[in-house]
Amino acid sequence: MVATDNVQKTPPEEATFNLAAYLKERQKLCDNALDRSIPVIYPEKIYEAMRYSLLAGGKRVRPILCLATCEMMGGTIEMAMPTACAVEMIHTMSLIHDDLPAMDNDDYRRGKLTNHKVYGEDVAILAGDGLLALAFESVAIQTPQSVKREVVLQVIARLGRALGAGGLVGGQIVDLESEGKSDISLETLNFIHKHKTAALLEACVVCGGLIANTSPEDVQRLTRYAQNIGLAFQIIDDILDITSTQEQLGKTAGKDQKAQKVTYPSLWGLEESRSKAQELVKAACVELEPFGDRAKPLQAIAHFITSRNN
Repeated sequence: MVATDNVQKTPPEEATFNLAAYLKERQKLCDNALDRSIPVIYPEKIYEAMRYSLLAGGKRVRPILCLATCEMMGGTIEMAMPTACAVEMIHTMSLIHDDLPAMDNDDYRRGKLTNHKVYGEDVAILAGDGLLALAFESVAIQTPQSVKREVVLQVIARLGRALGAGGLVGGQIVDLESEGKSDISLETLNFIHKHKTAALLEACVVCGGLIANTSPEDVQRLTRYAQNIGLAFQIIDDILDITSTQEQLGKTAGKDQKAQKVTYPSLWGLEESRSKAQELVKAACVELEPFGDRAKPLQAIAHFITSRNN
């Protein structure tokens, strides 16, 4: 018999983080919470229109980012879920309004007819307004008492800032004014997407941190992480608009070229755009290093942004 007492055993490999399972679980939690948030009562049509777009599917990246950040910083899903639902309501409102004929004029979103194609422009506008109001009500009323009231006010202020003229609305107006112009600078393009796309992603992450009583220093780290993944997200969106089909995207493909919009690929080309997105994700993950293994979900989500196909 061969003695094995002194034979050095190879330690088992560290289990890799299963992002697909993580996203599936968190997405189900978010979907259930969103479903409960809007009962169909009188007047039924407005609630049906709000539910139509809010529950139309989607990856739920924004609410999951909020939950993941809160958990990483020591909070719980229950503490962050009202805010997570709020950011998805705000995001859905922006999609409903963005698809209107006066804006991007799209007939499809998430593989379904857009809200105004089903309910009409008048109801679609009101559905977006209803979701926006419900978002702030959700944070104010549904956030558990374990979260300090002054923190709830900070979250509401952050969401308002991300949405208003200093955020999403400001980015959208510059985007509309830039259509058909071929001389748009990189500085202007960055302004559009830092406000139109990255601002809400930043709010998702930072609000998740605030709810967990994150220190000001760590809030700055989270802010830099979110700003980087926000721009990376938009670069990949621009690439997919060129390289993917309507079936893959769930919305009309090639819209940017048809609208003569300046995009990152139109300035840099596809390969350099991919490289820039990867650099941004790498920089984002550097900001998470102090958090160790707790940051695995946020690191994996950052890498997912550059590997997605819709």
